[in-house]
Amino acid sequence: MKQMTMMLLAMALTLLPMSSALSQPKEEIEFDMVVSTGAATCLPQASGHVTITSQGPVEVMDVEVTGLPPKTEFDFFVIQLPKAPFGLSWYQGDIETNADGRGHQRFIGRFSIETFIVAPGSGSAPVVHDQPPFPDANSNPATAPVHTFHLGLWFNSPNDAAAAGCPTAVTPFNGDHTAGIQVLNTSNFPDLEGPLIQLVP
Repeated sequence: MKQMTMMLLAMALTLLPMSSALSQPKEEIEFDMVVSTGAATCLPQASGHVTITSQGPVEVMDVEVTGLPPKTEFDFFVIQLPKAPFGLSWYQGDIETNADGRGHQRFIGRFSIETFIVAPGSGSAPVVHDQPPFPDANSNPATAPVHTFHLGLWFNSPNDAAAAGCPTAVTPFNGDHTAGIQVLNTSNFPDLEGPLIQLVP
């Protein structure tokens, strides 16, 4: 019995630093994004670096990317899971590279341990894009709060992906749901511990 008690105590002490670290206020975080599996062969040097700073009511997120095709547009998302099936995903905006394949964009929103998506019930939704392969849904699924702590970057066009020698699959990750493959993500973090969880405003 004494041996079991000591074992349980040791386990509790092991878990304490993790829970304590997550609850400690941290107003700025930095981390890297890595090349996705689908783009690893065609864009082996692709990478990203993210800095998020708390401003109190909101966060400011600066994203820098490199090793990408020059003068090309990409679409940036906050996502539930870093790789397929991705889960719930929130479109932030675009990043366009310069002649050297580098790009930068600043986003302002809630990018912290408090980032989540919720739908208390199902309701009607506008259908703006009605063409395949990814037409708009005309209603939403109900869901309890779901945290979205990961990031992902997609080619804006399968044609751009083809020009870079990458796979040409069509995905819904741009404004009209005709994007190319994912290029960068935060799979260097565990699925349930995406980097945004580190920022505690």
